[in-house]
Amino acid sequence: MKKPLKICITTGDTDGIGMEITAKALAKVKPKRDVTFYLWRSPSAPKKYLDIIDGVYKRQTVGSWAQALKHNPSSHKEILDIASHLNPAVWVEQCAKASQFGHVDGLATAPLSKTTIKDAGFDDIGHTQILQRIAKRKTVHMAFIGNKFSVILATGHIPIDEISKTINGKILKSSIRAAVRVRDLLPRSQQKKSIALLGLNPHSGEEGMIGKDEKSYHHVVLKDYKKSDRIEGPVVPDVAFLESKWKNYAVYVANYHDQGLIPFKMIHGQHSGVHITMGLPFIRTSVDHGTAKDIFGKNKADPSSMVEAIEWVIKLAKQKIDLSVSPQTKTSKKKV
Repeated sequence: MKKPLKICITTGDTDGIGMEITAKALAKVKPKRDVTFYLWRSPSAPKKYLDIIDGVYKRQTVGSWAQALKHNPSSHKEILDIASHLNPAVWVEQCAKASQFGHVDGLATAPLSKTTIKDAGFDDIGHTQILQRIAKRKTVHMAFIGNKFSVILATGHIPIDEISKTINGKILKSSIRAAVRVRDLLPRSQQKKSIALLGLNPHSGEEGMIGKDEKSYHHVVLKDYKKSDRIEGPVVPDVAFLESKWKNYAVYVANYHDQGLIPFKMIHGQHSGVHITMGLPFIRTSVDHGTAKDIFGKNKADPSSMVEAIEWVIKLAKQKIDLSVSPQTKTSKKKV
């Protein structure tokens, strides 16, 4: 008999909606015979959300990760509940280390603010940088999977005035490899569509009249791909996300954070969409929204994205999907 998968879930900021959406999502996902969940949360987590979990699971509470690993669940309905006084950013760091060492099979994360990470004493800007540091990976890409289209970010949380200086052929090639991997994970109908590499400048540079980036990098990179690879670009950014374009493109490669996430979030809202970190040696998924502290404790948070994050991490872990994006690694054709 196979051992159940071990999936870590971190609930993010203690004064955000992380605990609420996690409790609601776990109740919807329900216990799995082949999965053991490890839930990281604050000892001060509202009882009403613990009650939601208790209505579906048998919660076994411990105080540390070491205690959680020592516990051997007696039923598939058990959930290991880690009531930790540590900073929530440290929960992520510990889960990343556990994933790196193969102690767990995947990680799903609720929203974590930059302030909380700073309070932990970390120099990291976000979740992704914590994971990247632990994994010692120079390049990773944030992927956002939606039911209309998906997005890969070539660069992450960097200032606008650094984007043009950061974008180069190597980063764009890595982004396209990540986009190909994402496309392979999507339903068959999506796999038949193309990948759109967005231009960086208005009108994709207008043949060099509005910026030279596209001529220097985008056009050069695209020459390496055959027509059969179905990589198109540089696509003019201001029309790329029109509804009429969705039938053409499965994945958009955006040059920077807001170029991809403004249209993604406007179209998908907070009711659909999940983040997968591409390029790590382990599996990490997350919600595609923030901490929403203005509705903390009001029972108004929609758990849909967290449900998707948990479902995706289980699917990817079951099939041991390789999410690395190195040139040597072949794309996975496994359907999830």
